[in-house]
Amino acid sequence: MATFLYRLGRWSFVRRRLVTLLWVAVLAVVGLLAAKAPAASEDGFALPGTEAQNAFDLIDERFPGASSDGASARLVFVAPSGQKITAQDNRQAVERTVAELAHGEQVTAAVSPFQAGAVSKDGTTAYATINYSAKPGSVSETASDQLEEATQHGRDAGLTVEIGGNVLAAGSEEGSSAEAVGMAVSAVVLVITFGSLLAAGLPLVTALVSVGLGLAAITALGSALGLSSTTSTLAMMLGLAVGIDYAVFIVSRYRAEILDGYEPKEAAGRAVGTAGSAVVFAGLTVVIALAGLSVVGIPLLVKMGLAAAGTVVVAVLVALTLVPALLGFLGRRVLPRRLRSPGPTGRHGADAAGARANGGTRWARFVLRRPVAVLLGGVIGLGVLAVPALDLRLGLPGDEAKPTSTTQRRAYDALSAGFGPGFNGPLTLVVDAKGADDPKAVAEQAEKTVAALPGVVAVTPPVFNQAGDTALVTVVPATGPSTAETSDLVHAIRGTAQGLKAETGANVLVSGPTAMNIDVSQKLNDALVPYLVLVVGLAVLLLLVVFRSVLVPLKAALGFLLSVAAALGTVVAVFQWGWLADVFGVEQTGPVMSMMPIFMIGVVFGLAMDYEVFLVTRIREAHVHGERPDEAVVTGFRHNARVVTAAALIMISVFAGFIGMNDPMVKMLGFGLAAAVAFDAFVVRMALVPAALALLGKRAWWLPRALERILPDVDVEGARLQTSPAVGAAPERATQSTAV
Repeated sequence: MATFLYRLGRWSFVRRRLVTLLWVAVLAVVGLLAAKAPAASEDGFALPGTEAQNAFDLIDERFPGASSDGASARLVFVAPSGQKITAQDNRQAVERTVAELAHGEQVTAAVSPFQAGAVSKDGTTAYATINYSAKPGSVSETASDQLEEATQHGRDAGLTVEIGGNVLAAGSEEGSSAEAVGMAVSAVVLVITFGSLLAAGLPLVTALVSVGLGLAAITALGSALGLSSTTSTLAMMLGLAVGIDYAVFIVSRYRAEILDGYEPKEAAGRAVGTAGSAVVFAGLTVVIALAGLSVVGIPLLVKMGLAAAGTVVVAVLVALTLVPALLGFLGRRVLPRRLRSPGPTGRHGADAAGARANGGTRWARFVLRRPVAVLLGGVIGLGVLAVPALDLRLGLPGDEAKPTSTTQRRAYDALSAGFGPGFNGPLTLVVDAKGADDPKAVAEQAEKTVAALPGVVAVTPPVFNQAGDTALVTVVPATGPSTAETSDLVHAIRGTAQGLKAETGANVLVSGPTAMNIDVSQKLNDALVPYLVLVVGLAVLLLLVVFRSVLVPLKAALGFLLSVAAALGTVVAVFQWGWLADVFGVEQTGPVMSMMPIFMIGVVFGLAMDYEVFLVTRIREAHVHGERPDEAVVTGFRHNARVVTAAALIMISVFAGFIGMNDPMVKMLGFGLAAAVAFDAFVVRMALVPAALALLGKRAWWLPRALERILPDVDVEGARLQTSPAVGAAPERATQSTAV
């Protein structure tokens, strides 16, 4: 592989204009297709095989036009202090506001709270539900503007009016500002790392090309493959992350080869042949992690994973071809000015090939002197941080976790105050009495049975469809939607439903957003271990081929598990227990987002293996070329510790930029990923890895002879580049020409 990639790197360097034009052409064509492609429909959050989803499907079938997955807004009206919402002036203001929306764009239903009986017992609060034909995220801008205008008219009349429900889309401007902050910090880190604006700018440019091409392809294929705008979220985040990482790895190796005396063309070939090999296998681990999301069984997550995997493949191809092509235009200008001209021997003085010690060298020697202390300290430290994860409780935080500055949170609080906390998470019972002799009696029996359960505040009378064989019953719990008590109630109702089915033959299903969230959490929790086994198992096999060692891949996997456990522990401590909640802007503690462990495993595993492959392949390369195990560790850190540190800081800054957003799930995801990358890069890869290699010595590279005969030799370290006749001259014979 190294020889093939070496030739590809040289060819891209020499044919830089052609390669660059080809990538520009591909980007233009895909961008044009994306612009012309019909808009993809927004994904509903389908959860095949769960009771909540089966109930949603049954509602759509038996209640045509009900739009069980349509968007809805809940307008909450609160009377001024000391007044009643039922007072004539206040009542007229409420009715005018609702009537204004009843004829709005995409609105299918808007009923006055006084007609629907949606007024609190104390008479201070009322609410109206506005149903839309569009799905959440697809409500038109006109419809959103009409909602805001009507709300303002209610406020002008002296009422407090807040908007709840799923009609309000998350602000894209916040996401854009978070990405901008991450890119700005990345640029600063790269300038400090490389000491050259040109070298710092190249990874940012190629990463933007990767992300742009990946997102354009998702948009172009969106209608045909059912890829909504939601699908691109993970692709954008990861594409930016690995796009920068992979370009940094190759540019860093190119600079090292230049400093080692090779001419730019030869340096580009060797950089792609060595660092490019690491990029290929690092990219494969990321693709494995993302494609592995298919085992979860949630269509939206499967699409997100596959779309992100495709974007990562694009990032790898860009790194292997466009990066060396752009290096062809820059030549030695990727180096600081003081290092651009070769010395009389073709080398660059004391800076060549890391001839003088740097921070990576000093750190590696420190770890090699105290491997046991470093190993125990790192493992114990991460273990302590992981302890809160034992209390991990999964759920999907809703409006209650949003800042009080948002109208959704204020609507949630107003409803809780007026109607009780459980009113924000009602349960929908679907009574399928199609095979029963007396459907009405069956529905009434289900109503009475559920109403008698502990934790139920209210149950509405059954509402039948036109055929009279299916009824809907709304159940209001005593507790909030994300509490453990409400989850227990859902399971209790489902247990009772089994008895009703045996007694009456009717099938009673529990649904609604709250039940769906509970089922999502359960499904993700059940898929966690199989996903972890699949991803880690396949990656260990891949690393077995890369490193030709049994212990190194196992060490890499165990280190990753430690870092993820520690990151989950910090997430639980901050977002569930409330430690340092004010520092990170956590308005309300609650369960950890259900998708958090899966996303953290998938994303962080890929990035962790990036650092593992790039760092340890350089160590193995030095060992293969004759250095002792301890010397090889120092050499690997001398060359790559600075780059791995920079790459990790970039990723941490990208993820940490999302901590400041209002959306609690995005905030939690940004915090968790930033913490996981920090633990994995700086504790596991930079401390535990060299300590373990120091203790293992030559045993680290042990491989049974049977496996040695079976495994393909992919030559990630580029050993064949030293002997292949197709490879250019060694530095001693390199010319002094600066032409590129």
